[in-house]
Amino acid sequence: MKIKIFALGGLNENGKNMYVVEVDDEIYVFDAGLKYADDKMLGVDYIIPNYDYLIKNKDKIKGIFITHAHDEQMGAISDILNDIPYINIFGTKYTLDILKEELKEDNKTANLIEIKPHRKMKIGKNEIFPISLSHSVPETVGYVLYTTYGAIFYTGHFVFDPSMKGAYKTDIGKLAYVGKQGVLCLLSESTYASNIGYTSPNHRAYNYLKELISSNPGRIILNIYKGQIFRIQEILNCIDNRKLVILGKSLENNILKSIENGIINFDKSKIGSVHHMDKNSIVLVCDEREKPYSNIKRIVKGYDKFLTLSDTDTVVFASPVYDGMEKTATMLFDDIAKIGCNLITMPSSKYPSLHASSEDLMLMLDLMKPKYYFPVIGEYRYQVANAEIAKQFGMNEDNIILNLNGAVAVFEKGLLTKESIIIKTDDILIDGKTVGDVGELVIKDREMLGENGIVLAIAIIDKKTKKVLSSDIVNKGFIYTKDNLELINNAKEMMLNIIKDNTKSSYVDYAKVKNEIRDKIGKYFYQETESKPIILIMMQEI
Repeated sequence: MKIKIFALGGLNENGKNMYVVEVDDEIYVFDAGLKYADDKMLGVDYIIPNYDYLIKNKDKIKGIFITHAHDEQMGAISDILNDIPYINIFGTKYTLDILKEELKEDNKTANLIEIKPHRKMKIGKNEIFPISLSHSVPETVGYVLYTTYGAIFYTGHFVFDPSMKGAYKTDIGKLAYVGKQGVLCLLSESTYASNIGYTSPNHRAYNYLKELISSNPGRIILNIYKGQIFRIQEILNCIDNRKLVILGKSLENNILKSIENGIINFDKSKIGSVHHMDKNSIVLVCDEREKPYSNIKRIVKGYDKFLTLSDTDTVVFASPVYDGMEKTATMLFDDIAKIGCNLITMPSSKYPSLHASSEDLMLMLDLMKPKYYFPVIGEYRYQVANAEIAKQFGMNEDNIILNLNGAVAVFEKGLLTKESIIIKTDDILIDGKTVGDVGELVIKDREMLGENGIVLAIAIIDKKTKKVLSSDIVNKGFIYTKDNLELINNAKEMMLNIIKDNTKSSYVDYAKVKNEIRDKIGKYFYQETESKPIILIMMQEI
């Protein structure tokens, strides 16, 4: 039996998690997530892993197994369905309910198969055993894949917190049971590997939120990621007799369905409508739309038709700043401060997200007692920190796998081999709802347009005499024309001279003329302004 374990996304990065375990001729995919584009990726909404390998081997795939309902774990599903529409997707009821809503927005359907934690499933020649874990969203599970040479366990995101009950509870007994049966390889998250101690109880923010809401009697607007259901419940526990208003259709549906299903405990009669927006005592929660901070940014800019901020409002960012969005967040914080609002950002160092810190990881290692350890999920320095924890636990360094996306760990008869296989991996950039329509060159052009602008050189030429009938130089985002008429006129004269020099014969190579105009005008502009605008040439004979 040959087993291959590798990542198509999720290593040396935050988000875009997709891990593949290939047992002989059967492929099991764990999570299929996205990550949001950072400030430099102009116009890109989100990024997903390149899944060409799955397309080429789609007949071998037994399913995609989703650990929990976060975009980093299942945000790529809708795009994958474009190429593999009949793939089986497994998840808990809550996870699939959220996924159904997202697929409905994209007018897509899928083969969704609901799983029950702690019920073993025969999938292909092997068995899958989901185990309940604690995270910020209910019904989170890790997956055990049983093979002839031992179990392979993928944790996804998790923490150990004995106070988390019901749909958030970790079944430590089941983890220990799997560990006693023999674990070939443990794939464990690395996000908080450099944090010392347990994440719990630091992630509990009830007392902080209670004080915040009770000490600010005016209108309170909380911006929160819709998937942080545990934090949302903490907020709802603190609002007392105030009215709750939910801004964002997706967040509203999420909260209402969670109340109906007993996931969130809250009196629905306390939920107001958009008509209560101007009430001074409301607590308003808003989520993101298509990308981080898009909703709150629209409100701050004054574009929201229901809500206008005032200097009596308190604006709270109840979720940590997204990686790569620090510049956007800082500018947003400044804009809120200019309005005069009371701005509060919950410190992520004091109130972290629900990810495994060093002692959580150590406890998971102790329960699983794996033969091999594969740090996943997180930037490479955190993978290294996770590996160091395994060494402290007593694992042999040769049995710890530190890989990048696409690097395959190959096992034969239960032993890690030195066979070197690299699977092609890269990013697919999503602009709007079209897959792969944005590449590095497009991003480069957008960056140049944003920084240097565009110049359009226009010339209308007589077809018979080759004389220039009219010409103009137009720019957008490059310079203010009225203050730089000499620069524009010099560029126009340069263009006319180039056309004149190249139209002395009956045959004119206009491609050569355009290239010469672009080259000389570009060099002239850079010499005078130290900017490199994109130069477009439009020449037409009439």
